[in-house]
Amino acid sequence: MLHRFKEKWNIKSNFQLIVILFVFSITGSAALVVRKFIFHLVGIQQDTSLLIKVPLYLIVLIPSYQLLLLVIGTLLGQYRFFLAYEKKTVGRLIKRSKKSHEKN
Repeated sequence: MLHRFKEKWNIKSNFQLIVILFVFSITGSAALVVRKFIFHLVGIQQDTSLLIKVPLYLIVLIPSYQLLLLVIGTLLGQYRFFLAYEKKTVGRLIKRSKKSHEKN
């Protein structure tokens, strides 16, 4: 399985793969901490309606995850990999957005 990741991501060493997987795991946890902090600042509590929580969750979590991925990846020496990863991710989002506008 790890061999497939190395091929897909064009990674040469096992160490680089471990660092990249570590960045993904740390970033997920850090994004949840950011979400909790933002929710606290805005005053979102457990009894707040899901109609408010879910959109806010998406608005906060997605950009914070993307930004943290670049920051943490850069701090651990994988800037090029995560910049390319972000470009690919944003490109997919833009293509989906264009397709949905063309259908309407």
